Amino acid sequence: MPIIYLSPSTQEYNKYVTGGTEEEYMNLLADKMEPYLISSGIRFVRNTPEMTAASSIIQSNMGNYDLHLALHSNAAPEYLAGRLMGTDVYYYPRSIRGKEAAETIAANFRTIYPYPELVNALPTTSIGEVRRTKAPSVLIEVAYHDNYEDEAWLKNNLDEIAVNIVKSLTQFFGIPFIPAQGVRTGYVITESTPLNIRSYPSFDSEIIGSIPKGAEVNVVGQYEDWYTVNYGDILGYALSNYIEII
Repeated sequence: MPIIYLSPSTQEYNKYVTGGTEEEYMNLLADKMEPYLISSGIRFVRNTPEMTAASSIIQSNMGNYDLHLALHSNAAPEYLAGRLMGTDVYYYPRSIRGKEAAETIAANFRTIYPYPELVNALPTTSIGEVRRTKAPSVLIEVAYHDNYEDEAWLKNNLDEIAVNIVKSLTQFFGIPFIPAQGVRTGYVITESTPLNIRSYPSFDSEIIGSIPKGAEVNVVGQYEDWYTVNYGDILGYALSNYIEII
């Protein structure tokens, strides 16, 4: 199953034009993404507000992630303060997977941002969280928080933005997007053998674990005849016919 490093901004000093900070709202966005990541089978490790961009990069590089995803909001240079709008999705120009992720995110963002022509996937070598990460990386500047209209759109559409980003991630990883349904408890009702956990909701996919008969398991989503399940430290898909919800 894919695993990402989720890095919402730690910049509490970047003030929004009508109140709040970049750190506050990017962490709210990450909070809203988490249930959809889990239900769709995407594992994640997340930084904390006490960290910095530098320590987030260090922590990310200590693991093996399929994508490093940084969440930010933007501010114009002083001479253009409050006059710019749009979404920029940055990637490292030598990273094929990073570019693919950025272009996927930008394409989907154009379906929800009021001015789709202002959404761009852009190469950069100047942003540390794009340049210095071991994993393919993307940094999203969701909107301009020093612009009244952009800030209002961001604040009023956090749920839609969260869903949109996770849909892009599932597209990038080639797995189905599964709406968040909360955590339910079930137990395995196979006749004797353990129930296989797979990397994709298909019999052709890799078996990544198993659940013994009678064992409890957390059910975090459903796609057709498959449940997204969390058993121990394994997140994957198992046939719903063999799990009874308590």
